[in-house]
Amino acid sequence: MHPNIQHLYEIANKPTRKVIGLMSGTSLDGLDIALCTITGAGNTTKVSLDEFITVPYTPDLKEKLLTVFSQKTVSLEQLCVLNPWLALQHASMVNHALQQWGVDAAQVDLIASHGQTIYHAPKSLHPNDAFGPASLQIVDGDHIAVATGIITVSDFRQKHIAAGGEGAPLSLYGDYLLCAHETENRILLNIGGIANFTILNANSSLEQVFSSDTGPGNTLMDAYTRKYFEGLAYDKDGIIAKSGKINEPLLQSLKSDSFFSVAFPKTIGPELFNLDYIIQAQMALGTMLSHEDVLATLNMFTAQTISEAINKVVGDQSVYTMYISGGGMHNHLLMEHLKQLLPSITIKSSMEIGILPDAKEAILFALLGNEAVAGTSLLAGGNATKVATTMGKISFPN
Repeated sequence: MHPNIQHLYEIANKPTRKVIGLMSGTSLDGLDIALCTITGAGNTTKVSLDEFITVPYTPDLKEKLLTVFSQKTVSLEQLCVLNPWLALQHASMVNHALQQWGVDAAQVDLIASHGQTIYHAPKSLHPNDAFGPASLQIVDGDHIAVATGIITVSDFRQKHIAAGGEGAPLSLYGDYLLCAHETENRILLNIGGIANFTILNANSSLEQVFSSDTGPGNTLMDAYTRKYFEGLAYDKDGIIAKSGKINEPLLQSLKSDSFFSVAFPKTIGPELFNLDYIIQAQMALGTMLSHEDVLATLNMFTAQTISEAINKVVGDQSVYTMYISGGGMHNHLLMEHLKQLLPSITIKSSMEIGILPDAKEAILFALLGNEAVAGTSLLAGGNATKVATTMGKISFPN
């Protein structure tokens, strides 16, 4: 047996593994690094978060990524060189984090790397051509493995698509393994660049779990703030939006896209929801608004599309508790809107069930890495895979 396979076999048979989950989302704000201790796999999984850090992307790194991010036409050379280069940046961030935490790389069994999404193309974006859904992430797993000395699992979304899904959302797997409850009906809402939710009815099986994107989370608000408020990366706490007034005609124009009439479950990205989307919605009105009024309207746009999606799936009569994670939960105005729009749902932070909100997605990928090595094939409902499958490609350090 090859020594690498022998080592992987030994890791798979350990009762407990140390796994690092890596996540960088569409906001391009940095790399989330979660060091987890994971016992078991599948329905017996137990996870504890040992360490967590978000390493901010430098302006130079972010500028490089923006040359290829969510654009229909890019330089193939730039895309080619960024794939290994960004992997080395991520590896350096991991090595530095381990040094900070006083953890030797030899103590870590696996790294589970989401990579950086460059383009996400669900079938709804190209309904009339012969191609199926597709999603492209860069950050090469081999480079991370060699540079850290740790076996790396990466490129999770390709298997999801190959098995009949759309590459997103993948959160339902970790949501189920971490958060399923015998007696409480739960909604897990993550408000990142794009907002997505998972429905976990009490005592349900993985096959019964439902997950879908709702539309924009922070992506439009962040993009607009960066464009028109110099030096600001986002509208902290929703303060700017709170100083403006919601414009109902603009709100209805924003909500008129055909994406919102596509049946659930569905997935989308900033390929649709970007600055051009806002400009086109404003042009349809023929009037210009103050930047504060636009941000106020974008904030309500996110809140309404989230609440309408949830109500459409669960109805307004069922009893649910919703646990929120992601950067959007720090936007106080957005949270106020959601509480007003979902009065029958109890809204809490995911911290209430032991999950650090900002670390959740990195933890979820640590779980997927653990399942790839020590678990069994996963089959889920909704727009998930049509066959039982595991996700992720394995890279060895030597």
